[in-house]
Amino acid sequence: MAELTVSPLLRAYFRPEVSGQHNVPRTGPAILAANHLSACDEVFTPITAGRQVLYFAKAEYFTGPGIRGRLTAAMFREFGHVPVERSDPRAAASTLDTGAELLAEGRALGIFPEGTRSPDGRLHKFRTGVARLALRTGAPVIPVALIGTDRVLVQGDRWWHRVPVQVRYGEPLDFSGRAEQERSARVLREVTESIRMAVQELSGQDYVNAYGSSVKAAG
Repeated sequence: MAELTVSPLLRAYFRPEVSGQHNVPRTGPAILAANHLSACDEVFTPITAGRQVLYFAKAEYFTGPGIRGRLTAAMFREFGHVPVERSDPRAAASTLDTGAELLAEGRALGIFPEGTRSPDGRLHKFRTGVARLALRTGAPVIPVALIGTDRVLVQGDRWWHRVPVQVRYGEPLDFSGRAEQERSARVLREVTESIRMAVQELSGQDYVNAYGSSVKAAG
């Protein structure tokens, strides 16, 4: 439904500059791995990918107060995003299992491997969940760079702003036929790093070899 209603309206209003959309397969499983600058990132990939992209979004995005909170929740539901309680210690494993099931159904799944929004605009160390899914399912990984979304929805601000946004899709990365290697910590990190480097090449961000959550905690 969002492809016919909300998506055209958002594209017309924000007019995001899109490149490499042909790299996103029109059908079949696909993992879209992107940098994470803003809470609105979950919207700009689906409206530019040319197909529905599902995300596991923090449950708080569906329960925000006021008009802004209700609009955000309605938009996320319209795109089919799934709320996740990240405080649940079982959430990570459950999310991976559900993600694998969605990919097996031929869906496109969006992932932010940094695990949290960048606290400083730089690209931070990726968590290995994206590699686990890629190895387990054999789905192609499409690196994605989001540029300018941190100015559309500034953290702590109440409203979305109409500013230039770019969405860049890179060439698919193939990790199929390697399901047994999911058990190797070394392989998981190698695959994760190859995805991270592809995203960084598209985004042009400086890289910090530390998890974004650790940088936030230290700040």
